[in-house]
Amino acid sequence: MEGGARMIVTIFIACSIFLPLALAKLEPKGLHVGFYENSCPQAEQIVAEVVSEAYRKDPGVAAGFLRIFFHDCFVNGCDASILLDSIPSGEKVEKDSPANGKFLRGLEVIDTAKARLESECPGIVSCADTLSFATRDGSVLAGVPQYNMPGGRRDGLVSRAADVVSNVPFVNAPIQQIIELFVRKGLTQEEMVVLTGAHSIGVAHCSNFAYRVNKYNDTFQIDPKLNDVDSAKIKSACQRQVSNEEIEKTTLPFDTQTPFKMDGGFYTNLLKGTGLIESDQAMALDPRTRPIVERLAEDEGKWLNQFGRAMSRLAAVDVKTGSEGEIRKKCRSLNLENKGNTGIAQNLGKTNNDEDPGKLDKVEDSGKSDNDVDASTHVNSSDVVQSDKKFDSSRTFDLGIKLA
Repeated sequence: MEGGARMIVTIFIACSIFLPLALAKLEPKGLHVGFYENSCPQAEQIVAEVVSEAYRKDPGVAAGFLRIFFHDCFVNGCDASILLDSIPSGEKVEKDSPANGKFLRGLEVIDTAKARLESECPGIVSCADTLSFATRDGSVLAGVPQYNMPGGRRDGLVSRAADVVSNVPFVNAPIQQIIELFVRKGLTQEEMVVLTGAHSIGVAHCSNFAYRVNKYNDTFQIDPKLNDVDSAKIKSACQRQVSNEEIEKTTLPFDTQTPFKMDGGFYTNLLKGTGLIESDQAMALDPRTRPIVERLAEDEGKWLNQFGRAMSRLAAVDVKTGSEGEIRKKCRSLNLENKGNTGIAQNLGKTNNDEDPGKLDKVEDSGKSDNDVDASTHVNSSDVVQSDKKFDSSRTFDLGIKLA
């Protein structure tokens, strides 16, 4: 796979040279392609090699990166706050949220990439950019055409589990609510549909869809949108479990035909009515989003190209640049000098200072990754009951999980 890693980097360099001017104009102030060209020119190659090594052992990491990245960017911006194990205040961090916890996979790969970056270029490359590059590289290995990922993000100083619930979409949320959430993040309705195509790889846990066959609401025992084959499949996979712990571990692939390949099959399945996640299926039923689903199902190449552009846009949501935040030495913890200042230096706003972070936070000691910590998650058996008018906020949008 070393050749594969070199291929990713070679394609990346070629794409960087011919970056369309229109795309360059979309880059937010402080972010640009080739950000580390002078301060750490091998940065993206290092990340690509680590991701290739991990993907060779477990292709499910590509889906894992997508989930981590999505949940990081939607909660207070793309600042690697989801990677923190703790903060000085002692508050529960984003990892501790039921939306994350045991559902996060690929964290140890980010640790490895960051440790290698610190060894080569101490204090230069942020964890936020490391995660962004890794997510791009994993998607490319899974079948998405190479796309440019601007760098320049800095790492956040705050991570709160309490911020997650209002910032990530839930698997049974009304489509209008999900559209509004994406719009609040500066993304369009079409980009919402395009990005949800990340569900063409990975799996969903029973806790995110078992309710569809277990007293769906006061009128129906089973979700009437499910056909007999799919309802039987869900029952077979999920209802034989005898404990919450078992149901949390049990999964089904989003796409049974190509679970490791990013392709247009996800949208074709939605048009057939076989979407595993209720909010995914809703996109094929709502008149505002169905035409988009139809276009993407008809032209897989269109979706693949749009996906890369949409990911670059997602990667710019509420970023911290310039002197905001910090460049962490280890992605799981704040730098020592900032552990007592998070109340003052949250730096959640924008800045006009877009200097190279390598000139701001260079340190000498290299970092080694901490042991992977798998935070707990909670799914109560009572959560499988929902009404027509109220969605259950305990069931989160399952965007990319390691396929076990």
